[in-house]
Amino acid sequence: MTSAIIVAAGRGTRMGPNIDKLFLEVSGAPVVAHTWERFDDAECIDEIILVVRDGLQSAFEELAATLELQKPYRFVAGGKERQDSVWNGLQALAASAEIVAIQDAARPCTTADLIEATVDAARQSGAAVAAQRVIDTIKQSDDGQIIARHLDRSRLWAVQTPQTFRVEVIRKALAAVREKGLLVTDDTAACELIGQPVRLIESSRPNPKVTVSSDLHFIELLLG
Repeated sequence: MTSAIIVAAGRGTRMGPNIDKLFLEVSGAPVVAHTWERFDDAECIDEIILVVRDGLQSAFEELAATLELQKPYRFVAGGKERQDSVWNGLQALAASAEIVAIQDAARPCTTADLIEATVDAARQSGAAVAAQRVIDTIKQSDDGQIIARHLDRSRLWAVQTPQTFRVEVIRKALAAVREKGLLVTDDTAACELIGQPVRLIESSRPNPKVTVSSDLHFIELLLG
């Protein structure tokens, strides 16, 4: 069985105060609706867990009533940090779940082919992540003002979601993070902690995340 955890518990502070970016409308529906439908339509996904912020459960229930959903879904309360929200989602998986794809709710353009590719790779190697090659020239600055060094972009990748794992792998990885009291920005970093290799799955199409309001126009074009 393959499950998806859609992480929708963040506050999105870069969008501005009192703005929940997940419910901003783009291409006729809230951002999170597009993300949810992508995973609901993916043949390789059997169930969906949505990790949501306390106080927004009713909003997600109302949204679900407007969508023609086929897959079983459950809502789980989010945690203080993203890694805590993912951990809560993992506790809610069906007992038969073997593979889990973890997705940013604010990433609505992920294709079914990309989801399936990460699932297949995780089944084979334990962990996989959607990613794109870095095409810009990258410099490192130690003080935010002066270039310190040049980085070789041929070795650099921008990781995205889904980040997909065998369930026992990501549970072990996040348990290690929690035990050590660490803060990680994504789930593949937890895998690095336990020495679990993560396969890069190149995104052939744009797979952006809504971070600031100017992202919405680009995403509208992609969804259109």
